[in-house]
Amino acid sequence: MIPISLALVHQQFNTALGLFAVAAASDAADGFLAKRCGWQSPIGAMLDPAADKLLLATLFVLLAVLGLVPPWLTVVTVGRDIVIVLGAIAYRIYIGSVTMRPSGISKWNTLCQAAFVLGVTARQGLAVPPNWVMVMLGSLIFVTAVISGIDYVLRYGRDAWEEAVARRAIRAGGSRRP
Repeated sequence: MIPISLALVHQQFNTALGLFAVAAASDAADGFLAKRCGWQSPIGAMLDPAADKLLLATLFVLLAVLGLVPPWLTVVTVGRDIVIVLGAIAYRIYIGSVTMRPSGISKWNTLCQAAFVLGVTARQGLAVPPNWVMVMLGSLIFVTAVISGIDYVLRYGRDAWEEAVARRAIRAGGSRRP
């Protein structure tokens, strides 16, 4: 993350593009090998998406500061992640352990964000892709961020509600129902 950020700060866009492409490819290979070879662990399942989100959030903020990404899109993408993290912390404190279950729309959001960061960086260094592609990717990010953010809130809110109802039933001497 730091080398990519430094390259962007120094407006070395081709270097940043190459570093981000390598990071994305290694992350994809890591995910593929973890699933294919059964090299998955609970800590890896938590840290890998967190690292991806930290990288993307950092790059979105940095690109917005450089004037290359609309601030409103940065607020939407980073805000969604903040809501999810704060929700997970609250869930952990008040309910119990959190098992993150990323939805398909959330995975699409992450993919669109990565493609957008690649596109923004490539436009600065290579003058591609065309503007309409960037508008389309930005629109997809907005739509998938809003839908997946609402999905997370509803799913984990429902889980918290069901757990609270079950705890009340146990305290009242009833049986625990899922």
